Amino acid sequence: MRENSPQTICSMKSMLLLLILMLSGVGGYAQELQTEKPDYKKIEKAIADNDSDLYYPKLMIRYKLADSTMTIEEKRHLYYGFTFQDAYAPYGRSDFEEKLRDVMKKKKLRDADYRDIVAFSDSVLAENPFNLAVLDNQLFAFEKLGDGTRFNENIIRLNIVIDALLSSGDGLSKKSAFYVISTSHEYFLLNILGFSFGGSQSLQEHYDFLALADNPDRIEGLYFDVSPCLASLKKTFR
Repeated sequence: MRENSPQTICSMKSMLLLLILMLSGVGGYAQELQTEKPDYKKIEKAIADNDSDLYYPKLMIRYKLADSTMTIEEKRHLYYGFTFQDAYAPYGRSDFEEKLRDVMKKKKLRDADYRDIVAFSDSVLAENPFNLAVLDNQLFAFEKLGDGTRFNENIIRLNIVIDALLSSGDGLSKKSAFYVISTSHEYFLLNILGFSFGGSQSLQEHYDFLALADNPDRIEGLYFDVSPCLASLKKTFR
């Protein structure tokens, strides 16, 4: 048995590892890449063309293979194109998430528990490949199990999604909002950018506004366009 930590420390530790590996790229991102709102209609058309490199099944295969050579255009079509897939359910929950939470609640984790975390996470990701919290939890398990290969693959997958998110805007106004396909990604992105949630969330038209805790940049909050989430929610009540 190895020395272990409670769930909260596990999550914090894996996040710190992620931040260390990504910090330089995220910090210079705004200066290196021009942001652009995703055009969902164009994306829907592009990912349906089976002769194109943007054909969705091709993009998903590359994502699952942790292909670090994907272009920003391919990353954007992969992430935002998921909203047109049958599996897209931004408010859905997998039965395996409950099993995963039960393991993570343990005060002490053994190697068998880490293997369970990996297995349950794989089951969740089979249903929702963009569950960032689960990808992050796996990082800690991979580190404790000494599985450097899969650890690095998850870093690549997280980078793919975060690159797509950061390419959509800066979040400082509705006009330049970040575009997300899941509200959970809002909080994940806050952490990646080094902010803390200020405790207040409000829905303004089709934008989520998250207040930020005190920060050196004196930013009051960030805006997130959640149009696909709201459209999906509307469908469930038809």
